[in-house]
Amino acid sequence: MQDFSDQLSALAKRLTDAEDYLSIEELRRRRPQLEAEMSRPDLWDDAEKAKGVQTELASLTDDITLFESLSEKITYATELHELARELEDEDQEPEITAAIGELEGRLEELELRALFTGEWDEGDAVCQVKSGEGGTDAQDWTDMLLRMYKRWAEGRGFGFQVESISEGTEAGISQAEFSVKGRYAYGLLQAEHGVHRLVRISPFNNEGKRQTAFASMVVVPFFEEAADEVDIDDKDLRIDTYRSSGAGGQHVNVTDSAVRITHLPTGLVVSCQNERSQHQNKDRAMQMLASKLIDLERKNREAELAEIAGEAKNVGFGSQIRSYVMQPYQMVKDLRSEHEVGNVDSVLNGQLDDFMEAYLRWSRASGDATE
Repeated sequence: MQDFSDQLSALAKRLTDAEDYLSIEELRRRRPQLEAEMSRPDLWDDAEKAKGVQTELASLTDDITLFESLSEKITYATELHELARELEDEDQEPEITAAIGELEGRLEELELRALFTGEWDEGDAVCQVKSGEGGTDAQDWTDMLLRMYKRWAEGRGFGFQVESISEGTEAGISQAEFSVKGRYAYGLLQAEHGVHRLVRISPFNNEGKRQTAFASMVVVPFFEEAADEVDIDDKDLRIDTYRSSGAGGQHVNVTDSAVRITHLPTGLVVSCQNERSQHQNKDRAMQMLASKLIDLERKNREAELAEIAGEAKNVGFGSQIRSYVMQPYQMVKDLRSEHEVGNVDSVLNGQLDDFMEAYLRWSRASGDATE
């Protein structure tokens, strides 16, 4: 009978560590307070506060449930292993091996939550993909990225909504804005912020030559009530309405009431064409603009602090973060974390979790190294 004692002890130690850094006991004490709040008949008189309580309770319950489930599974696997060893029952080895494998994966999921330390990591995200150098290939590449993030979001059970889209001149798209809703959407998608590079045999080149194309991905936190929290002077806005150029419903609903808002002092531009009315599109675009203004203010504040401290801080704008090579070999490589895979199709179909986790661990290690 194989001895699994060391593996099971290591899993138990990892769970004990997670209990500490996730403050599970504190969450358990907090839960009845939130449940009492949720039961108050007047809670929804203040919808914003009620939503905050509801979100906190759901997140807290999710963490506790996952922790307790893992604790039960480790206890069961340990007891099964001890009994099998006592009876010298080798028939139990496959079940114990499978249980250890499952626990490894679930513990990694729990441990990943400790890497989300930013103020808005648990929240939703507003994203923009935009074509860069590479002509038609770059526009096609931008469309491929939009599809990749849609597949990724759907795979995680996140909400995904295209807010606006601009079709390419010959193929693909020149840019698109979209929102992703789900716990840790922003924390995960931070890994994608930057320039993405594609190398392949161009389907738009009659000579069958390799072509390099670039597209950027911008990610900011989405604030549901941002438009109420940010003071935006109407005189600072240029608001244009236009007819949607959506591709026959492929990405968005075609309407006659699309809205584009330009914030003149900063040059920020947002657009929305996915809602049913011009009024709804404007409200949604104002939410997105407010979110971007909050993020811009945060980045400016961080830059000022870095300058005061005499630090040279690279925020990554315009720098290549990842290469997707389809010819002459198959590889996707992140140039920050050094994580790479050989199956390009799986990545383009939304298999991004390993890249995101590798980035989070790299980012945490880089931060620790500079402290």
